[in-house]
Amino acid sequence: MAPATWDLTALLNAADPRASLPERHLWLARLMEWLRHGGQAAGDGVTPRPVLRLRRLLQVLDEHPVHRNAVQGLLQAFWREIDITALFAEFGFSPRLALGSALRQRLRARLLPGTPATQDLAALFPLLFEDGDLGWLAALDDTADATLERTAQLLSPAGGTSPWREALLEAMDHLVSAVRAAGFSTPMRLRMDGKLLANDPFGQLDKTTDRFAAALRTDDSAVAAQQALYLRALLDACRQATRSIFGHLEEHGVSVDIVFEARQLRGRTLRIEQLLDLLLAPTAREALRLLIELVELQARSRSIRALLGRHYSLLARVVAERSAETGEHYITRTRAEYRDMLARAAGGGAVIAGTTMLKFGLAALGLTAFWSGFWAGANYALSFVLIMLLHWTVATKQPAMTAPALAARLHTSHPSHGDADDDEPARVENFVDEVTNLVRSQVAGIVGNVALCVPVVLLLQWLGAQAFGAPPIGQEHAVHILDSLSLLGPSALFAAFTGVLLFASSLIAGWAENWFVLNRLDSAIAWNPRIVARLGSARAQRWSRWWRENVSALAANVSLGMMLGLVPVVFAFFGIGLDVRHVTLSAGQLAAALGAEGAILLHEPAFWWCVAAIPVIGALNLGVSFWLAYTVALRSRGIAVRQRATLVAAIRRRMWRAPLSFLLPTRDGAADAVSTP
Repeated sequence: MAPATWDLTALLNAADPRASLPERHLWLARLMEWLRHGGQAAGDGVTPRPVLRLRRLLQVLDEHPVHRNAVQGLLQAFWREIDITALFAEFGFSPRLALGSALRQRLRARLLPGTPATQDLAALFPLLFEDGDLGWLAALDDTADATLERTAQLLSPAGGTSPWREALLEAMDHLVSAVRAAGFSTPMRLRMDGKLLANDPFGQLDKTTDRFAAALRTDDSAVAAQQALYLRALLDACRQATRSIFGHLEEHGVSVDIVFEARQLRGRTLRIEQLLDLLLAPTAREALRLLIELVELQARSRSIRALLGRHYSLLARVVAERSAETGEHYITRTRAEYRDMLARAAGGGAVIAGTTMLKFGLAALGLTAFWSGFWAGANYALSFVLIMLLHWTVATKQPAMTAPALAARLHTSHPSHGDADDDEPARVENFVDEVTNLVRSQVAGIVGNVALCVPVVLLLQWLGAQAFGAPPIGQEHAVHILDSLSLLGPSALFAAFTGVLLFASSLIAGWAENWFVLNRLDSAIAWNPRIVARLGSARAQRWSRWWRENVSALAANVSLGMMLGLVPVVFAFFGIGLDVRHVTLSAGQLAAALGAEGAILLHEPAFWWCVAAIPVIGALNLGVSFWLAYTVALRSRGIAVRQRATLVAAIRRRMWRAPLSFLLPTRDGAADAVSTP
């Protein structure tokens, strides 16, 4: 018979204090199923059905002493054999202070079934309580009748509160030991603010806890209250020291294991305070509040997505902020900056013209698929690095970097962060100004890239024809270019996919810089004895600064180039026909086809379908990478969906009122500048 089909009479008849431990635990699980049977909806319009059923159970037990004796006997046997310390000390915490161990623990809990044949209440707890029990447990706390007190009397172990008190004190000892060990661990302690550790709050925890426990056992309420007050102050000092870790991480790099350990440490200090509340006021209401907290914690602890999202959110925040620092250089706000962007983009376009010609040269070697993709990626990567070293720019790299910069400005200017609502219209307009500057900068980047890439490719084709009698890229390649770039083909899909790769390169860049900073490689380059002996002190310092300033850009350029070359090859190995379409490279290839076929190509519809594809490819390259980067940046800063809708509406209004402002700078470029709050 399924547990949900048991009626109360059959359930009470099955209560047997002499049954084996698994059978008694199974009976308790069936009792919980009976309570929640019929759903969580209100039974009388106010009270949830489980609470009504609990009242019915208590009434039946009062009316039938035989059943009450059997249930109480079963519960007394339960309390004698169960270990409740682990529930209070370990439930919801990972046994090892690392994210990987917590992930494995959650996977086991989700994939492997639990058993009632256990003396560990922490292991039995998920079989007794479900996430949906939170509603009726909270309603039980709000009931005006004596249901909660009557339930506590039924559940109380023999001998009063003493067994509970000893278990709670033992749980506190476990928690204090874990907090103290975490606080003294070298990775944590080195990242804490030294001023907050001056009074040694972690070192004083165990002695203060011992004094509190001794006073409680001797019923010295005055000393117990005094020690509890001091213990709370120490726990608060430990939490403040732990919070200082996050500021250190944002400045010196993120380690997800340290973030995880810091959050576990904070959670344990809060659990200690909950146990203090229960020990000082051992009432049914305090016990119920702790039970509700454990059920809530169980609901959170079952979610693998929540675990990863919570502990990688800080990493996403730092990656976004590091990209934001780079992205500020790609946003133009004045006419002079706009012209400078055009010039730097034109330089990038000239380099990519050479990249386009070299790509066809590599293809002519007839290499295998992997090596063809590898050397194509190396060609792209070297070209992008050269553009970086020359302080030029590639338009498609901008959005993944500028989106976090935009989110950073939004985070500091939006009224949801504590500013007055009266300033919201002005702040939204300032944000729209920044969006306008951003879009205009990216348009300038594309125009500059394409405007010089196309004529340089045509010039190289003409010079090759004059020198060798035929252009380097011949008619066979031209036919392939026209077939592959046409807007009637999958170019739009491939362009969107390229936008994903552009976004991925920005993540790799942020991760690489975070790894570089976390491991203090800049300091190692500057001060390592072997490196200093080899380079000299002055050169080591210069190298340290150069790598610190350029590691993100190098990682972005190299990773983007290699992905553009290798990812299509890897997908082809698995039978997935995805290719890349980069706006500047595509424009260069189309120019090469024009140089091979001559002016007669201008009369072919296929050519103009390819011309029409270029702006679509550019828009999708920029739009997809920007949208992905902007979404991650907003989520890492906790900006709500409602706020995003307000901003989108404001951007639409600006596009309707002044569409040209998204393409060309205003007469007074300073008017678009956003004042920093």
